[in-house]
Amino acid sequence: MSGTPRFLTLADVAEVLNTSSAQVYALVRRGELPAIKIGGRGQWRVESAQLETFIEQMYTETKAFVHEHPFVEAEAKSSDS
Repeated sequence: MSGTPRFLTLADVAEVLNTSSAQVYALVRRGELPAIKIGGRGQWRVESAQLETFIEQMYTETKAFVHEHPFVEAEAKSSDS
């Protein structure tokens, strides 16, 4: 077994993504990041493999966005003024 745990808490995921636990909770509740709810208190857990899949998906979506909205040098110059 590797050093990475199979399941991560929302706080763990927030640390990996360098964001807040509230943002991770929102991703989970919107269904963007698959997670499971366990235990009597309903604690959320994200499988490490699901997190890696989510990250790859975000790279793909970002690449598509950048392709569809190319950076234009004139935009940069006008925003510097």
